[in-house]
Amino acid sequence: MTSESPLMVDTLNRPLRDLRISVTDRCNFRCVYCMPKEVFGRDFVFMPKEELLSFEEITRLARIAMDHGVRKIRLTGGEPLLRKGVEDLVSMLAALRTPENEPPDIAMTTNGTALAQKAHILKAAGLDRVTVSLDSMDDAVFQSMNDVAYPVAKVLQAVDAAQEAGLGPVKINMVLKRGFNDHSIVDMARHFRGTGLILRFIEYMDVGHSNGWKMDQVVPSSEVIARLNEVFPLEAVGANYGGETAKRWRYKDGSGEIGVISSVTQAFCRGCTRARLSADGKLYTCLFATRGTDLRELLRGGADDAEMTKALQVLWGARADRYSELRSAATPELSNPKDRIEMNYIGG
Repeated sequence: MTSESPLMVDTLNRPLRDLRISVTDRCNFRCVYCMPKEVFGRDFVFMPKEELLSFEEITRLARIAMDHGVRKIRLTGGEPLLRKGVEDLVSMLAALRTPENEPPDIAMTTNGTALAQKAHILKAAGLDRVTVSLDSMDDAVFQSMNDVAYPVAKVLQAVDAAQEAGLGPVKINMVLKRGFNDHSIVDMARHFRGTGLILRFIEYMDVGHSNGWKMDQVVPSSEVIARLNEVFPLEAVGANYGGETAKRWRYKDGSGEIGVISSVTQAFCRGCTRARLSADGKLYTCLFATRGTDLRELLRGGADDAEMTKALQVLWGARADRYSELRSAATPELSNPKDRIEMNYIGG
């Protein structure tokens, strides 16, 4: 950091290091834990194009954030590959430089439906790696969870394409919902161990209100590790970097590693360095937020870089979010779930 570009820290002394950018609220899945069809429907009305931040606006905000500490950028959605020309955005972001003249680390989370066709294009544009969502190896279970009859085989083809393109190490995200897919835990591990892919088990979270979250549907990460350890002995591994969301475990036989993301039962708020930018330009300082700050209005109102920087400094400097930590210590939930932002809007 230079004296002109001070590191931003919040009220708990957490720096701003990660920017998660939702490039669209559109998704072609209707996952039961995110956009259930009975709530959103097939014909849900998404944002009109003019409400979305342009690639130039996104890049400008990313540049300003990088000047003040952001080093990792993750593109999310909805489904980010539904945003036309998203590879152009990747290229624009990859051309940015930190004050130390380093490029950002750029990743993407995707359901994989367009990844097989886009993998090499995205890599050439500057994308470093991808995380692909897959909630079971059982076709009936997975299709029931995505609720659009999308098969496992096509996701695996997308994963193969990503590996071939060099978008790795590819991570596989499995959201666990008790009674839906928790019986698939060992089968998923068996399939991906020894492949160089990193499987991550994610506790079902109370993001938004449309998924009808209940605590008894959460499969604690401790239970996941116990189940796997009975079949494939595991040992804990240290974090790759400060603020890493997943706790890492590796197979004792050397056949790879897994991760568990425990935002319900083992909250990691105190290390959270992430801000989230919605597709229409609102900045959120927590995944469980009830409101965001409209940066699009400032951008389109002619604010210069100094004014944009000030807005970001004020927002992050006032941040005191630790929802999961407080929720873990006190039930029922802390706020009306109907006030919370939906995951397809804010990104995961």
